[in-house]
Amino acid sequence: GVHGHLATVNPDGSPQVTVVWLGRDGDEVLVAHMGAGQKMRNLGRDPRCTVSFELPGTSGPGLANYAVLHCTAAITEGGAPELLQELAPRFMGPGVKFPPMDNPPAGRIAHLTVQRVTGNGPWVG
Repeated sequence: GVHGHLATVNPDGSPQVTVVWLGRDGDEVLVAHMGAGQKMRNLGRDPRCTVSFELPGTSGPGLANYAVLHCTAAITEGGAPELLQELAPRFMGPGVKFPPMDNPPAGRIAHLTVQRVTGNGPWVG
């Protein structure tokens, strides 16, 4: 699995960055959240966000390949435990149960629509 760095905008305009698990549904990038942390409050107030992640290989003088997805987010209620369980084996190994508790809260899912892709690598035009 790929760990993403989700950057959102705090109320004072400063950046807030969180490492997240990334899922995908068609063209959307999905991020599950069990609670109502700062990133969810930020996305609810200002849907602009950026996700970056490293890709295999290097380009140029030893610079890692990476992608930056410039996105807008839409939040839906519920579905977080199911998405986290789907993603968990990629990050934690086969057979894992995550979230580990019985009857976890429904949480929220951030559906990220990619507006623009930048980064470094042979795939960059």
